[in-house]
Amino acid sequence: MLWVKSFHIIFVASWFAGLFYLPRIFVNLAMVAPGSVAERERLLLMARKLLRFTTLLAVPALATGLWLWLGYGVGRGPGNGWMHAKLTVVALVLGYHHACGVILRKLVADTSQRSHVWFRWFNEVPVLLLLVAVVLVVVKPF
Repeated sequence: MLWVKSFHIIFVASWFAGLFYLPRIFVNLAMVAPGSVAERERLLLMARKLLRFTTLLAVPALATGLWLWLGYGVGRGPGNGWMHAKLTVVALVLGYHHACGVILRKLVADTSQRSHVWFRWFNEVPVLLLLVAVVLVVVKPF
C-alpha cells in the first residue's frame, strides 16, 4: 500500500503543479499587447502542451487514489467523514481542470473577455483546494 500511496502523492503533486502554472499562462495571454501575434501563439502553444500534460498526470493521480480507497479501504467505514469531504474537493479539482480547458479554448478562439486580474484570482483556486485536501487527509477532522 505504501508504494501506491507514494505514487499517488507524486502524481497529485505533479497534477497540481500544472494547475498552478496554467492560469499563470492565462494571465500572460490576457496581457499580450494587440498585434503581438508571435507572443500570443507561443503562450497558446505552451498552454495547450501544459494542459495536455496536466491531464495525463491527472489520470494516474485519480487511479491511484481510487486504488487506495477501493482496493485498500483507505477512508472507508465509520469515522471517515473526512473522505467524503476530500472526494468533494477532488470533484472540485476536476471541475477546475475542466474549466481550464474551456478557458483555453476561448483564448485560442480569441473570445475570452476575462482580464489578467480575473485570471490572477482564478489562479488562487487550486492553492485553496490543495490546502483543504491536505488538511482533510492529515488531520481527519471528522
